[in-house]
Amino acid sequence: MNELNKKYKAFRVEEKEGKFICSIQELELAPLEKEELLIKVHYSSLNYKDALSATGNKGVTREYPHTPGIDAVGIIAQSQSENFAVGEKVIVTSYDLGMNTDGGFGEYIKVPSEWVVRLPEKMTMKEAMLIGTAGLTAGMSVLRLTELIKPGDGKIVVSGATGGVGSIAVSLLGKLGYSVVGITGKESETEYLKSIGATEILLRSEIEDFKKRPLLKPLFAGAIDTAGGVILENIIKSTASLGVVTCCGNVASPKLELTVFPFILRGVTLIGIDSQNYPMKYRKKVWEMLAEEWKINEEALAYSEVTLEGIEEKIALILEGKLKGRTIIKLVA
Repeated sequence: MNELNKKYKAFRVEEKEGKFICSIQELELAPLEKEELLIKVHYSSLNYKDALSATGNKGVTREYPHTPGIDAVGIIAQSQSENFAVGEKVIVTSYDLGMNTDGGFGEYIKVPSEWVVRLPEKMTMKEAMLIGTAGLTAGMSVLRLTELIKPGDGKIVVSGATGGVGSIAVSLLGKLGYSVVGITGKESETEYLKSIGATEILLRSEIEDFKKRPLLKPLFAGAIDTAGGVILENIIKSTASLGVVTCCGNVASPKLELTVFPFILRGVTLIGIDSQNYPMKYRKKVWEMLAEEWKINEEALAYSEVTLEGIEEKIALILEGKLKGRTIIKLVA
């Protein structure tokens, strides 16, 4: 059967009289352009950016109706690219997927071939979405950090440690032998964080209350920050000489109020992680590492699995800061 004659289901967001309404709809497949692929999606995953798109954040998605989902894994149904063949298992994360291009919350996606990575042989499609953009971001952060900081150099602090990026970063660093301090606003999650690799827990309220000084007592050899704002400020000010801090999020705030002293007097390095447009050769490297030497057992990750019908409830939870770990969306029975 010609795939282009088929309809498919998608979680659709529409703007009606200033309100954004979500529903499951049946859509028509569009024809492929040159160098595009049609991918039958098997799994997607829920990210904070998807929740923003689903609630009408025009900084993420400009025009509606729209299908969110910045992550997808599946099998190529049709190809207009010489580099990819029908039947190959592939991953698509970030770029413009789910932002202004219809995303993984639909049974099919149509994307440029240059966005696509082949699924590593030692990774299942479900595992790929348990990792997703969050895990890829964590992997990029760990890769950059571990190039400069070794396990014996001191403690590594991870903010947002129960979230998607943070929990995978904690797991990876623990697996690699680092002493990990997990920052969380949820004291009840102490045992969970220790079970995935954290050796110490620091409450968010504690690091937010650090004294307002240009430099603080050096506590950490490095850090992976997912929050921004005052948390990142105090992490930088508490990083030891020649320490390394990666930053990939701004959920707390995009602003930093700092002097140059941590960078000049201690030689701290701040590395930004842009998972959306990360160069393809490094994406492939990180995916292969996550499939092999960095492989995380599924049982080590807190996650829930839903269908299209369960997405809206999870969106509400992630916006309230009540979602723990990863949420994956299963699109093929």
